[in-house]
This record gives sequence, C-alpha cells and structure tokens, in this order.
Amino acid sequence: MAEERLQKYIARCGIASRRKAEEMILQGKVKVNGRIVRELGSKIIPGKDVVTVNNKRIYEKEKYIYIKLYKPEGYVTTVKDQFNRKTVIDLISIKERIYPVGRLDYDTSGLLLLTDDGDLANKLMHPKYRIYKTYNAEIKGSLSNDSINLLRTGLLIDGYKTAPAKVKLLKQSQNNSYVEISIHEGKNRQVRKMFEAVGHKVVKLKRISFGNIVLGNMKPGEWKYLTDEEVRFIKE
Repeated sequence: MAEERLQKYIARCGIASRRKAEEMILQGKVKVNGRIVRELGSKIIPGKDVVTVNNKRIYEKEKYIYIKLYKPEGYVTTVKDQFNRKTVIDLISIKERIYPVGRLDYDTSGLLLLTDDGDLANKLMHPKYRIYKTYNAEIKGSLSNDSINLLRTGLLIDGYKTAPAKVKLLKQSQNNSYVEISIHEGKNRQVRKMFEAVGHKVVKLKRISFGNIVLGNMKPGEWKYLTDEEVRFIKE
C-alpha cells in the first residue's frame, strides 16, 4: 500500500482537520508504532503502521458524517470554548465527534458545515479551491457605486489585498443598505473588515450559501444531514 502523510491520515480517520492534525503532531500527541513523531513531513503506510493520538489507536473511517447547521448569533464556532460560551456543537444531538468546516463569527449567523471527514474539510477551507461563500449583510449608510467597485476589485485590509468579491446591492432604506456579497477567502472577520474599509459598519451578517450548499428555509439552530446530492456537490 502507498505511503501517506501522517496529518492526512489523521484527518481521514475523522480525528481532526488536517491543520489541527498538524498541531497535534507538533505538540507530541501522535505516535507511530509506539514512537512520538513531531515531523510534519512524516509518512505512514495505512493498515501496516499503528498510529495513536493521545495514546488511543485510530482507524480509517468507512462512512463520514456531513451536516449543515443554521448557526444562530451568540454561539462560537468551535468544539469546546475556554470561556464556557455556547458552541455550535451544543446544537447538534449526535454521539459521533464532528467539527466545523471553517468559522462563523460569534455575532454572525447562517450556514455552517460540520463533518468528521478531515480531508474534505481541509479541501473546503483551502483558498486554492476558490469555493465561494455568500452572505447577506445589513450595513450602516448608503453603499455607493464607487464602494461596490472597490469591493469587486479588491481592497487592502490588515496589510493584504482581498480577492475580488461578487457584490449585489439588494435594497436601501433611509439609514441602511442591504447587500449580497460572495468571497472565496476566509480570513478572520473578512466581510466585516471589507465593509469597514469602505466606511460602513456591519449591523447584521448571515451566510446563506457555501459553494452549492444553501441555507434555504432552515430556522436558527436547526440542523440537517446533507443529502447525497449535496455531498456530491462538496466533493466535486
């Protein structure tokens, strides 16, 4: 059997995302055939080498879990929170261990994917795959055409230039604007920072789609298993 990178194998076993698996390796939590391995380039032979995480042997999964959740505001996108705040895992009543694909801010609502398929989670989060996430944003003030063009061409925030966004002005009220924006990056609070960079504070932010997966008519706190068709969408 062909060799496989250790962090990729850990992710395929559903223990953690590939990025988190790398952290576990560096922290000395992973052993191969009884010896601690800290090198990220290490490879193993699945089915032959014995891999343990926190002294528990791990095995390849035969079937993975894929869930979509309507995350309400006021929940953190993590498995455990050091400040004992409510987490998105608290909303999902299954015994299997799953983890979020990417993040939604504490004060952002909308579509969040969760899975135990670490390899796929890594793909969905990696910027090179250019998977668009679409948000509905309510912002303060009137969004000008110049600002829309800046968002569409990319602008500087935190020392880097954002990739071009897809932007559609939905409507305007006396004080606020309602905007649909799609980005394929996922930096910390990126959508909020993009609007702030053109002079608008975000009042509300909701993610309505992740690639071809849509929030639809789900209600806050509701979750569903992905359909076979939706799973095919995210694996393509």
